[in-house]
Amino acid sequence: MSRFSLHSRWMALSVTLLVGVGVFLFWFLGYPHALSYQEQYQLFLWTGDYFWEDVRQVGGLADWLGEFFVQFYYVEWLGAAVLALLFVAFLGLTTKVMGNIWYALLPTALLHVHMGDESVLLSYVVALLLALSVSLAMRKTHYLFDLLVVPVLYLLIGPVAWLYVFLRLIQQKKWRAVGFLLYLLAIQLVVSNTLLHQWPFQSTMYGTNYYRIPLKVPPAQVLIPVFILLFAAWGNPFSRLGVEKWRVATLFTIAGMALFFGFDKEKYELIRQDYLIRHERWQEVVSRAEKYQVPVSFSSECVNLSLAMTGQLAQRQFSFYQSGEDALVMPMVRDLTSNLPTMEAFYRLGMVNESMRYAFDLQESILNGKKSGRLTKRIAECCIINGKYAVAEKYLDLLQQSLFYRDWAKEAKTYLGNEAWIDAHPQWGKLRKLRYQQDFLYNYGEIDKMFGNLFINNPANKMALEYFLAQLLLKGDVAAFQQYLGWAQQYGGYPSMPHTYEDAMRCIQAHGQLSGSPYAAYAQRMTAPVLSVATESQQTQPTSAH
Repeated sequence: MSRFSLHSRWMALSVTLLVGVGVFLFWFLGYPHALSYQEQYQLFLWTGDYFWEDVRQVGGLADWLGEFFVQFYYVEWLGAAVLALLFVAFLGLTTKVMGNIWYALLPTALLHVHMGDESVLLSYVVALLLALSVSLAMRKTHYLFDLLVVPVLYLLIGPVAWLYVFLRLIQQKKWRAVGFLLYLLAIQLVVSNTLLHQWPFQSTMYGTNYYRIPLKVPPAQVLIPVFILLFAAWGNPFSRLGVEKWRVATLFTIAGMALFFGFDKEKYELIRQDYLIRHERWQEVVSRAEKYQVPVSFSSECVNLSLAMTGQLAQRQFSFYQSGEDALVMPMVRDLTSNLPTMEAFYRLGMVNESMRYAFDLQESILNGKKSGRLTKRIAECCIINGKYAVAEKYLDLLQQSLFYRDWAKEAKTYLGNEAWIDAHPQWGKLRKLRYQQDFLYNYGEIDKMFGNLFINNPANKMALEYFLAQLLLKGDVAAFQQYLGWAQQYGGYPSMPHTYEDAMRCIQAHGQLSGSPYAAYAQRMTAPVLSVATESQQTQPTSAH
Protein backbone atom coordinates (compact mmCIF):
# COMPACT_ATOMS: atom_id res chain seq x y z
CA MET A 1 0.00 0.00 0.00
CA SER A 2 1.49 3.35 -1.06
CA ARG A 3 2.02 6.21 1.37
CA PHE A 4 -0.40 8.32 -0.69
CA SER A 5 -3.11 5.67 -0.47
CA LEU A 6 -2.58 5.28 3.28
CA HIS A 7 -2.76 9.04 3.72
CA SER A 8 -6.02 9.18 1.76
CA ARG A 9 -7.58 6.44 3.88
CA TRP A 10 -6.63 8.19 7.10
CA MET A 11 -7.96 11.45 5.72
CA ALA A 12 -11.26 9.82 4.75
CA LEU A 13 -11.53 8.20 8.19
CA SER A 14 -10.81 11.53 9.89
CA VAL A 15 -13.44 13.35 7.83
CA THR A 16 -16.01 10.62 8.50
CA LEU A 17 -15.30 10.74 12.22
CA LEU A 18 -15.53 14.53 12.19
CA VAL A 19 -18.90 14.41 10.45
CA GLY A 20 -20.24 11.78 12.85
CA VAL A 21 -19.12 13.63 15.98
CA GLY A 22 -20.28 16.95 14.56
CA VAL A 23 -23.76 15.66 13.75
CA PHE A 24 -24.08 14.05 17.19
CA LEU A 25 -23.07 17.21 19.04
CA PHE A 26 -25.23 19.41 16.79
CA TRP A 27 -28.43 17.53 17.61
CA PHE A 28 -27.66 16.52 21.19
CA LEU A 29 -26.39 19.86 22.42
CA GLY A 30 -27.95 22.31 20.01
CA TYR A 31 -31.29 20.85 18.93
CA PRO A 32 -32.55 18.17 21.35
CA HIS A 33 -35.94 19.89 21.13
CA ALA A 34 -36.06 19.10 17.41
CA LEU A 35 -35.63 15.41 18.22
CA SER A 36 -38.44 15.59 20.77
CA TYR A 37 -40.65 17.37 18.22
CA GLN A 38 -40.22 14.54 15.70
CA GLU A 39 -40.72 11.78 18.27
CA GLN A 40 -43.94 13.21 19.68
CA TYR A 41 -45.77 12.88 16.35
CA GLN A 42 -45.56 9.13 16.07
CA LEU A 43 -46.10 6.08 18.24
CA PHE A 44 -44.03 3.19 16.95
CA LEU A 45 -45.57 -0.14 17.93
CA TRP A 46 -43.68 -3.42 18.09
CA THR A 47 -46.44 -5.42 16.44
CA GLY A 48 -46.88 -7.26 13.19
CA ASP A 49 -50.01 -5.27 12.39
CA TYR A 50 -48.13 -1.98 12.68
CA PHE A 51 -45.37 -3.30 10.39
CA TRP A 52 -47.86 -4.51 7.80
CA GLU A 53 -49.87 -1.27 7.95
CA ASP A 54 -46.73 0.63 6.92
CA VAL A 55 -45.14 -1.81 4.50
CA ARG A 56 -48.23 -2.43 2.41
CA GLN A 57 -48.08 1.22 1.29
CA VAL A 58 -45.75 2.34 -1.50
CA GLY A 59 -42.50 3.38 0.17
CA GLY A 60 -43.66 1.56 3.28
CA LEU A 61 -40.37 -0.08 4.23
CA ALA A 62 -38.62 3.31 4.27
CA ASP A 63 -41.49 4.69 6.35
CA TRP A 64 -41.33 1.83 8.85
CA LEU A 65 -37.55 2.03 9.23
CA GLY A 66 -37.71 5.81 9.58
CA GLU A 67 -40.29 5.51 12.35
CA PHE A 68 -38.23 2.75 13.96
CA PHE A 69 -35.24 5.08 14.22
CA VAL A 70 -37.29 8.10 15.31
CA GLN A 71 -38.66 6.26 18.35
CA PHE A 72 -35.12 6.45 19.81
CA TYR A 73 -35.35 10.26 19.77
CA TYR A 74 -37.24 9.85 23.05
CA VAL A 75 -33.80 9.59 24.66
CA GLU A 76 -31.97 12.64 23.34
CA TRP A 77 -28.41 11.32 23.26
CA LEU A 78 -29.65 8.10 21.67
CA GLY A 79 -31.55 10.00 18.99
CA ALA A 80 -28.51 12.14 18.23
CA ALA A 81 -26.39 8.97 17.99
CA VAL A 82 -28.87 7.42 15.54
CA LEU A 83 -28.72 10.52 13.33
CA ALA A 84 -24.91 10.54 13.51
CA LEU A 85 -24.79 6.90 12.35
CA LEU A 86 -27.24 7.59 9.51
CA PHE A 87 -25.22 10.57 8.33
CA VAL A 88 -21.97 8.58 8.50
CA ALA A 89 -23.65 5.84 6.46
CA PHE A 90 -24.89 8.40 3.94
CA LEU A 91 -21.43 9.95 3.64
CA GLY A 92 -19.84 6.52 3.19
CA LEU A 93 -22.31 5.41 0.53
CA THR A 94 -22.14 8.65 -1.43
CA THR A 95 -18.34 8.49 -1.26
CA LYS A 96 -18.41 5.06 -2.91
CA VAL A 97 -20.90 6.21 -5.52
CA MET A 98 -19.19 9.51 -6.28
CA GLY A 99 -15.62 8.26 -5.93
CA ASN A 100 -14.32 10.88 -3.49
CA ILE A 101 -15.22 11.76 0.09
CA TRP A 102 -14.71 15.47 -0.58
CA TYR A 103 -17.33 15.38 -3.30
CA ALA A 104 -19.67 13.49 -0.97
CA LEU A 105 -19.56 16.26 1.61
CA LEU A 106 -21.78 18.56 -0.46
CA PRO A 107 -24.90 16.33 -0.60
CA THR A 108 -24.26 15.41 3.05
CA ALA A 109 -24.29 19.08 4.01
CA LEU A 110 -27.38 19.68 1.89
CA LEU A 111 -29.14 16.77 3.60
CA HIS A 112 -28.31 18.24 7.00
CA VAL A 113 -29.77 21.60 5.95
CA HIS A 114 -32.83 19.86 4.51
CA MET A 115 -33.51 18.27 7.89
CA GLY A 116 -33.67 21.75 9.39
CA ASP A 117 -37.22 21.76 8.02
CA GLU A 118 -39.23 20.25 10.87
CA SER A 119 -41.64 18.65 8.39
CA VAL A 120 -38.96 16.48 6.76
CA LEU A 121 -39.46 12.85 7.78
CA LEU A 122 -36.65 10.41 8.37
CA SER A 123 -38.16 8.04 5.82
CA TYR A 124 -36.59 10.24 3.13
CA VAL A 125 -33.10 9.69 4.57
CA VAL A 126 -33.73 5.95 4.86
CA ALA A 127 -34.97 5.83 1.26
CA LEU A 128 -31.76 7.53 0.08
CA LEU A 129 -29.63 5.06 2.02
CA LEU A 130 -31.51 2.06 0.61
CA ALA A 131 -31.33 3.37 -2.96
CA LEU A 132 -27.58 3.95 -2.68
CA SER A 133 -26.98 0.58 -0.99
CA VAL A 134 -28.90 -1.39 -3.61
CA SER A 135 -27.17 0.46 -6.48
CA LEU A 136 -23.77 -0.49 -5.06
CA ALA A 137 -24.85 -4.08 -4.44
CA MET A 138 -26.13 -4.35 -8.04
CA ARG A 139 -23.13 -2.66 -9.63
CA LYS A 140 -21.71 -5.84 -11.18
CA THR A 141 -24.99 -7.50 -12.08
CA HIS A 142 -26.63 -7.60 -15.50
CA TYR A 143 -29.23 -4.95 -16.22
CA LEU A 144 -31.95 -7.57 -16.78
CA PHE A 145 -32.06 -8.10 -13.01
CA ASP A 146 -33.45 -4.57 -12.80
CA LEU A 147 -36.67 -5.80 -14.35
CA LEU A 148 -37.37 -7.24 -10.91
CA VAL A 149 -35.35 -4.89 -8.70
CA VAL A 150 -36.85 -1.61 -9.90
CA PRO A 151 -40.55 -2.36 -9.16
CA VAL A 152 -39.71 -4.01 -5.82
CA LEU A 153 -37.49 -1.11 -4.81
CA TYR A 154 -40.14 1.40 -5.82
CA LEU A 155 -42.74 -0.39 -3.70
CA LEU A 156 -40.36 -0.50 -0.71
CA ILE A 157 -38.84 2.99 -0.72
CA GLY A 158 -41.04 5.06 -3.04
CA PRO A 159 -39.99 7.49 -5.78
CA VAL A 160 -36.39 7.78 -4.51
CA ALA A 161 -36.06 4.63 -6.60
CA TRP A 162 -35.45 7.15 -9.39
CA LEU A 163 -31.99 7.68 -7.87
CA TYR A 164 -31.28 3.97 -8.18
CA VAL A 165 -32.40 3.95 -11.82
CA PHE A 166 -30.15 6.85 -12.81
CA LEU A 167 -27.19 5.37 -10.95
CA ARG A 168 -27.72 2.14 -12.85
CA LEU A 169 -27.84 4.11 -16.09
CA ILE A 170 -24.45 5.57 -15.25
CA GLN A 171 -23.14 2.05 -14.66
CA GLN A 172 -24.71 0.67 -17.89
CA LYS A 173 -24.53 1.78 -21.52
CA LYS A 174 -26.34 4.97 -22.44
CA TRP A 175 -28.58 3.43 -25.09
CA ARG A 176 -30.53 1.61 -22.36
CA ALA A 177 -31.48 4.91 -20.68
CA VAL A 178 -34.73 5.45 -22.50
CA GLY A 179 -35.92 1.94 -21.77
CA PHE A 180 -35.18 2.19 -18.07
CA LEU A 181 -36.90 5.55 -17.71
CA LEU A 182 -39.99 4.41 -19.58
CA TYR A 183 -40.04 1.25 -17.48
CA LEU A 184 -40.02 3.10 -14.16
CA LEU A 185 -42.55 5.64 -15.40
CA ALA A 186 -44.87 2.81 -16.43
CA ILE A 187 -44.54 1.28 -12.96
CA GLN A 188 -45.48 4.55 -11.32
CA LEU A 189 -48.45 5.01 -13.63
CA VAL A 190 -49.71 1.51 -12.83
CA VAL A 191 -49.20 1.96 -9.10
CA SER A 192 -50.87 5.39 -9.08
CA ASN A 193 -53.92 3.96 -10.82
CA THR A 194 -54.20 0.84 -8.65
CA LEU A 195 -52.47 0.78 -5.28
CA LEU A 196 -52.39 4.57 -4.92
CA HIS A 197 -55.60 5.56 -6.63
CA GLN A 198 -56.49 7.72 -3.60
CA TRP A 199 -53.29 9.78 -3.96
CA PRO A 200 -52.68 12.60 -6.46
CA PHE A 201 -50.20 11.71 -9.20
CA GLN A 202 -47.76 14.28 -7.77
CA SER A 203 -47.53 12.24 -4.60
CA THR A 204 -46.68 9.08 -6.51
CA MET A 205 -43.90 10.96 -8.29
CA TYR A 206 -42.37 12.72 -5.27
CA GLY A 207 -43.36 10.51 -2.34
CA THR A 208 -46.30 10.18 -0.01
CA ASN A 209 -44.41 10.17 3.27
CA TYR A 210 -41.07 11.92 2.80
CA TYR A 211 -42.58 15.19 3.95
CA ARG A 212 -45.23 15.76 6.60
CA ILE A 213 -47.23 18.25 4.50
CA PRO A 214 -49.01 16.56 1.58
CA LEU A 215 -48.37 17.77 -1.98
CA LYS A 216 -45.45 19.96 -0.90
CA VAL A 217 -42.00 19.12 -2.23
CA PRO A 218 -39.05 21.09 -0.78
CA PRO A 219 -36.37 21.87 -3.40
CA ALA A 220 -33.67 20.03 -1.42
CA GLN A 221 -35.63 16.79 -1.74
CA VAL A 222 -34.89 16.89 -5.46
CA LEU A 223 -31.50 18.61 -5.34
CA ILE A 224 -29.82 16.02 -3.11
CA PRO A 225 -30.23 13.13 -5.60
CA VAL A 226 -29.33 15.50 -8.45
CA PHE A 227 -26.00 16.41 -6.81
CA ILE A 228 -25.22 12.74 -6.22
CA LEU A 229 -25.90 11.91 -9.85
CA LEU A 230 -23.91 14.86 -11.21
CA PHE A 231 -20.80 13.92 -9.26
CA ALA A 232 -21.23 10.22 -9.99
CA ALA A 233 -21.53 10.88 -13.73
CA TRP A 234 -18.99 13.66 -14.32
CA GLY A 235 -16.72 13.72 -11.27
CA ASN A 236 -15.91 17.06 -9.69
CA PRO A 237 -17.44 19.81 -11.86
CA PHE A 238 -15.69 22.46 -9.78
CA SER A 239 -12.25 21.27 -10.88
CA ARG A 240 -13.20 21.99 -14.48
CA LEU A 241 -13.85 25.55 -13.45
CA GLY A 242 -10.33 25.88 -12.10
CA VAL A 243 -11.27 25.73 -8.43
CA GLU A 244 -8.17 24.17 -6.87
CA LYS A 245 -9.07 24.58 -3.20
CA TRP A 246 -12.46 22.98 -3.42
CA ARG A 247 -11.84 20.78 -0.39
CA VAL A 248 -11.50 23.79 1.87
CA ALA A 249 -14.51 25.42 0.25
CA THR A 250 -16.53 22.30 0.95
CA LEU A 251 -15.75 22.42 4.64
CA PHE A 252 -16.80 26.05 4.78
CA THR A 253 -19.97 25.14 2.90
CA ILE A 254 -20.85 22.50 5.50
CA ALA A 255 -20.27 24.84 8.42
CA GLY A 256 -22.09 27.76 6.84
CA MET A 257 -25.08 25.86 5.50
CA ALA A 258 -25.56 23.79 8.65
CA LEU A 259 -25.38 26.71 11.05
CA PHE A 260 -26.96 29.57 9.12
CA PHE A 261 -29.46 28.01 6.76
CA GLY A 262 -32.36 25.65 7.23
CA PHE A 263 -32.78 26.15 10.97
CA ASP A 264 -35.18 29.05 11.45
CA LYS A 265 -34.37 30.78 14.75
CA GLU A 266 -37.91 31.78 15.71
CA LYS A 267 -39.50 28.51 14.68
CA TYR A 268 -37.02 26.45 16.66
CA GLU A 269 -37.31 28.73 19.67
CA LEU A 270 -41.02 27.93 19.77
CA ILE A 271 -40.26 24.23 19.40
CA ARG A 272 -37.77 24.55 22.26
CA GLN A 273 -40.37 26.24 24.48
CA ASP A 274 -42.82 23.40 23.91
CA TYR A 275 -40.04 20.87 24.56
CA LEU A 276 -39.17 22.54 27.88
CA ILE A 277 -42.83 22.60 28.91
CA ARG A 278 -43.22 18.92 27.99
CA HIS A 279 -40.37 18.16 30.41
CA GLU A 280 -41.64 20.68 33.02
CA ARG A 281 -38.52 22.82 32.87
CA TRP A 282 -40.52 25.92 33.73
CA GLN A 283 -37.77 28.23 34.92
CA GLU A 284 -35.73 27.59 31.80
CA VAL A 285 -38.64 28.83 29.68
CA VAL A 286 -38.75 32.03 31.72
CA SER A 287 -34.97 32.50 31.62
CA ARG A 288 -34.84 32.14 27.84
CA ALA A 289 -37.78 34.52 27.39
CA GLU A 290 -35.93 37.12 29.44
CA LYS A 291 -33.28 37.17 26.72
CA TYR A 292 -35.38 36.53 23.62
CA GLN A 293 -39.08 35.91 23.03
CA VAL A 294 -40.84 35.31 19.74
CA PRO A 295 -43.76 37.78 19.53
CA VAL A 296 -46.55 35.27 18.86
CA SER A 297 -49.36 33.84 20.98
CA PHE A 298 -47.72 30.39 21.18
CA SER A 299 -44.77 31.92 23.02
CA SER A 300 -47.00 34.03 25.27
CA GLU A 301 -48.88 30.90 26.35
CA CYS A 302 -45.67 29.01 27.08
CA VAL A 303 -44.18 31.85 29.10
CA ASN A 304 -47.38 32.57 31.05
CA LEU A 305 -47.81 28.89 31.92
CA SER A 306 -44.20 28.74 33.10
CA LEU A 307 -44.66 31.90 35.15
CA ALA A 308 -47.75 30.39 36.78
CA MET A 309 -46.00 27.10 37.53
CA THR A 310 -43.10 28.96 39.17
CA GLY A 311 -45.33 31.36 41.13
CA GLN A 312 -44.38 34.43 39.08
CA LEU A 313 -47.44 35.15 36.92
CA ALA A 314 -48.99 37.74 39.25
CA GLN A 315 -45.65 39.48 39.60
CA ARG A 316 -44.22 39.48 36.07
CA GLN A 317 -46.93 38.82 33.48
CA PHE A 318 -46.59 42.07 31.54
CA SER A 319 -42.81 42.07 31.75
CA PHE A 320 -43.07 39.63 28.82
CA TYR A 321 -44.75 39.87 25.43
CA GLN A 322 -48.51 39.35 25.62
CA SER A 323 -50.21 38.57 22.32
CA GLY A 324 -53.68 39.61 23.43
CA GLU A 325 -56.70 37.76 24.78
CA ASP A 326 -55.18 34.50 23.51
CA ALA A 327 -51.98 34.91 25.55
CA LEU A 328 -53.09 32.38 28.20
CA VAL A 329 -55.01 29.83 26.13
CA MET A 330 -55.97 29.76 22.47
CA PRO A 331 -59.16 28.76 20.68
CA MET A 332 -58.97 25.53 18.73
CA VAL A 333 -56.62 25.69 15.74
CA ARG A 334 -56.72 22.82 13.26
CA ASP A 335 -53.05 21.94 13.13
CA LEU A 336 -50.72 19.61 15.02
CA THR A 337 -48.76 22.20 17.04
CA SER A 338 -50.51 25.47 17.87
CA ASN A 339 -52.65 24.17 20.73
CA LEU A 340 -49.96 22.22 22.60
CA PRO A 341 -49.38 24.91 25.27
CA THR A 342 -53.15 25.36 25.66
CA MET A 343 -53.52 21.63 26.24
CA GLU A 344 -50.78 21.77 28.88
CA ALA A 345 -52.29 24.84 30.58
CA PHE A 346 -55.76 23.30 30.76
CA TYR A 347 -54.32 20.11 32.25
CA ARG A 348 -52.46 21.88 35.03
CA LEU A 349 -55.37 24.19 35.79
CA GLY A 350 -57.61 21.18 36.36
CA MET A 351 -59.67 21.66 33.19
CA VAL A 352 -59.19 18.00 32.43
CA ASN A 353 -61.92 17.55 29.82
CA GLU A 354 -60.69 20.54 27.79
CA SER A 355 -57.12 19.23 27.94
CA MET A 356 -58.25 15.82 26.68
CA ARG A 357 -60.32 17.37 23.90
CA TYR A 358 -57.38 19.47 22.73
CA ALA A 359 -55.07 16.43 22.92
CA PHE A 360 -57.46 14.37 20.81
CA ASP A 361 -57.86 17.10 18.18
CA LEU A 362 -54.10 17.64 18.05
CA GLN A 363 -53.56 13.95 17.44
CA GLU A 364 -56.18 13.85 14.69
CA SER A 365 -54.42 16.81 13.04
CA ILE A 366 -51.22 14.83 12.37
CA LEU A 367 -51.24 14.95 8.60
CA ASN A 368 -49.76 11.52 7.87
CA GLY A 369 -52.35 9.83 10.08
CA LYS A 370 -49.95 8.66 12.79
CA LYS A 371 -50.69 8.57 16.50
CA SER A 372 -48.64 10.46 19.06
CA GLY A 373 -47.01 8.90 22.09
CA ARG A 374 -47.13 12.17 23.99
CA LEU A 375 -50.77 12.89 23.19
CA THR A 376 -51.93 9.30 23.71
CA LYS A 377 -50.32 9.39 27.15
CA ARG A 378 -52.09 12.65 27.99
CA ILE A 379 -55.48 11.27 26.87
CA ALA A 380 -54.93 8.19 29.05
CA GLU A 381 -54.08 10.40 32.05
CA CYS A 382 -57.23 12.46 31.59
CA CYS A 383 -59.33 9.29 31.41
CA ILE A 384 -57.78 8.01 34.64
CA ILE A 385 -58.46 11.31 36.43
CA ASN A 386 -62.07 11.23 35.25
CA GLY A 387 -62.50 7.60 36.30
CA LYS A 388 -63.04 6.36 32.73
CA TYR A 389 -60.97 3.25 33.31
CA ALA A 390 -62.14 1.17 30.35
CA VAL A 391 -61.23 3.94 27.92
CA ALA A 392 -57.94 4.55 29.72
CA GLU A 393 -57.06 0.87 29.46
CA LYS A 394 -57.51 0.97 25.69
CA TYR A 395 -54.93 3.75 25.36
CA LEU A 396 -52.59 2.14 27.88
CA ASP A 397 -52.71 -1.13 25.91
CA LEU A 398 -51.58 0.84 22.89
CA LEU A 399 -48.71 2.50 24.77
CA GLN A 400 -47.68 -0.86 26.19
CA GLN A 401 -46.81 -2.02 22.69
CA SER A 402 -44.19 0.74 22.34
CA LEU A 403 -40.63 0.76 23.63
CA PHE A 404 -40.26 3.93 25.67
CA TYR A 405 -43.85 4.33 26.93
CA ARG A 406 -44.25 0.68 27.95
CA ASP A 407 -43.05 0.93 31.54
CA TRP A 408 -45.13 4.02 32.22
CA ALA A 409 -48.22 2.34 30.77
CA LYS A 410 -47.67 -0.78 32.88
CA GLU A 411 -47.44 1.28 36.06
CA ALA A 412 -50.45 3.41 35.10
CA LYS A 413 -52.52 0.24 34.64
CA THR A 414 -52.02 -0.65 38.31
CA TYR A 415 -53.98 2.52 39.21
CA LEU A 416 -57.07 1.60 37.21
CA GLY A 417 -60.04 1.25 39.56
CA ASN A 418 -57.95 1.97 42.64
CA GLU A 419 -59.50 5.19 43.89
CA ALA A 420 -57.25 5.44 46.94
CA TRP A 421 -54.09 5.18 44.86
CA ILE A 422 -55.28 7.77 42.36
CA ASP A 423 -56.27 10.18 45.13
CA ALA A 424 -52.79 9.76 46.63
CA HIS A 425 -51.04 10.31 43.28
CA PRO A 426 -49.13 13.63 43.42
CA GLN A 427 -50.58 14.86 40.12
CA TRP A 428 -53.73 12.88 39.36
CA GLY A 429 -55.06 13.18 42.89
CA LYS A 430 -54.50 16.94 42.88
CA LEU A 431 -56.22 17.42 39.53
CA ARG A 432 -59.20 15.36 40.69
CA LYS A 433 -59.73 17.94 43.41
CA LEU A 434 -59.21 20.92 41.10
CA ARG A 435 -61.41 19.84 38.20
CA TYR A 436 -64.99 21.07 37.69
CA GLN A 437 -67.65 19.32 39.72
CA GLN A 438 -70.52 20.23 37.39
CA ASP A 439 -70.91 19.89 33.63
CA PHE A 440 -71.35 22.90 31.36
CA LEU A 441 -70.77 23.84 27.73
CA TYR A 442 -67.28 25.00 26.85
CA ASN A 443 -67.22 28.53 25.39
CA TYR A 444 -63.86 30.09 24.57
CA GLY A 445 -65.50 33.50 24.32
CA GLU A 446 -66.16 33.34 28.06
CA ILE A 447 -62.87 31.75 29.09
CA ASP A 448 -62.40 34.30 31.89
CA LYS A 449 -65.66 33.19 33.47
CA MET A 450 -64.58 29.57 33.15
CA PHE A 451 -61.38 30.37 35.03
CA GLY A 452 -63.48 32.15 37.65
CA ASN A 453 -65.79 29.17 38.02
CA LEU A 454 -62.81 26.88 38.33
CA PHE A 455 -61.50 28.98 41.22
CA ILE A 456 -64.91 29.17 42.93
CA ASN A 457 -65.15 25.39 42.65
CA ASN A 458 -61.91 25.12 44.66
CA PRO A 459 -60.46 28.30 46.23
CA ALA A 460 -57.20 26.42 46.79
CA ASN A 461 -56.66 26.53 43.01
CA LYS A 462 -54.37 29.55 43.03
CA MET A 463 -53.41 29.05 39.39
CA ALA A 464 -57.07 29.36 38.34
CA LEU A 465 -57.33 32.60 40.34
CA GLU A 466 -54.24 34.05 38.64
CA TYR A 467 -55.44 32.99 35.19
CA PHE A 468 -58.85 34.54 35.90
CA LEU A 469 -57.40 37.92 36.87
CA ALA A 470 -54.78 37.76 34.10
CA GLN A 471 -57.47 37.11 31.48
CA LEU A 472 -59.49 40.09 32.71
CA LEU A 473 -56.44 42.31 32.25
CA LEU A 474 -55.69 40.86 28.81
CA LYS A 475 -59.20 41.60 27.55
CA GLY A 476 -59.24 45.07 29.17
CA ASP A 477 -62.14 44.31 31.51
CA VAL A 478 -60.77 46.60 34.20
CA ALA A 479 -64.08 46.97 36.03
CA ALA A 480 -64.31 43.22 36.66
CA PHE A 481 -60.62 43.17 37.56
CA GLN A 482 -61.19 45.79 40.26
CA GLN A 483 -64.29 43.98 41.45
CA TYR A 484 -62.51 40.66 41.95
CA LEU A 485 -59.09 41.88 42.97
CA GLY A 486 -60.15 41.26 46.56
CA TRP A 487 -59.97 37.53 45.83
CA ALA A 488 -56.24 37.89 45.33
CA GLN A 489 -55.89 39.55 48.73
CA GLN A 490 -58.13 37.00 50.43
CA TYR A 491 -57.02 33.74 48.78
CA GLY A 492 -53.75 34.49 47.01
CA GLY A 493 -51.52 34.28 50.04
CA TYR A 494 -49.30 37.09 48.74
CA PRO A 495 -47.19 38.92 51.36
CA SER A 496 -47.94 42.15 49.49
CA MET A 497 -49.88 43.21 46.41
CA PRO A 498 -48.24 41.53 43.35
CA HIS A 499 -46.51 43.93 40.98
CA THR A 500 -48.77 43.16 38.00
CA TYR A 501 -51.94 43.93 39.95
CA GLU A 502 -50.44 47.04 41.52
CA ASP A 503 -49.24 48.34 38.16
CA ALA A 504 -52.64 47.62 36.57
CA MET A 505 -54.46 49.55 39.31
CA ARG A 506 -52.16 52.56 38.94
CA CYS A 507 -52.65 52.41 35.17
CA ILE A 508 -56.43 52.27 35.56
CA GLN A 509 -56.43 55.22 37.93
CA ALA A 510 -54.31 57.19 35.43
CA HIS A 511 -56.74 56.26 32.61
CA GLY A 512 -53.98 54.43 30.79
CA GLN A 513 -51.60 57.38 30.69
CA LEU A 514 -48.87 56.04 32.96
CA SER A 515 -45.28 56.31 31.81
CA GLY A 516 -43.17 53.21 32.42
CA SER A 517 -46.18 51.02 33.12
CA PRO A 518 -45.95 47.56 31.46
CA TYR A 519 -49.74 47.22 31.52
CA ALA A 520 -50.26 50.68 29.99
CA ALA A 521 -47.83 49.77 27.22
CA TYR A 522 -49.77 46.56 26.57
CA ALA A 523 -53.12 48.38 26.54
CA GLN A 524 -51.86 50.99 24.08
CA ARG A 525 -50.33 48.32 21.82
CA MET A 526 -53.55 46.37 21.72
CA THR A 527 -55.60 49.55 21.15
CA ALA A 528 -57.69 48.50 24.10
CA PRO A 529 -60.80 50.43 25.08
CA VAL A 530 -60.28 53.48 27.24
CA LEU A 531 -59.41 52.33 30.73
CA SER A 532 -62.29 53.62 32.76
CA VAL A 533 -64.37 52.03 35.45
CA ALA A 534 -67.63 50.73 34.04
CA THR A 535 -70.74 50.41 36.13
CA GLU A 536 -71.10 47.16 37.99
CA SER A 537 -74.41 46.41 36.28
CA GLN A 538 -72.66 46.14 32.90
CA GLN A 539 -70.54 43.22 34.05
CA THR A 540 -71.43 39.54 34.17
CA GLN A 541 -70.57 37.47 37.20
CA PRO A 542 -67.92 34.78 36.48
CA THR A 543 -70.23 32.21 38.05
CA SER A 544 -72.71 32.52 35.18
CA ALA A 545 -70.82 30.34 32.70
CA HIS A 546 -72.90 27.37 31.57
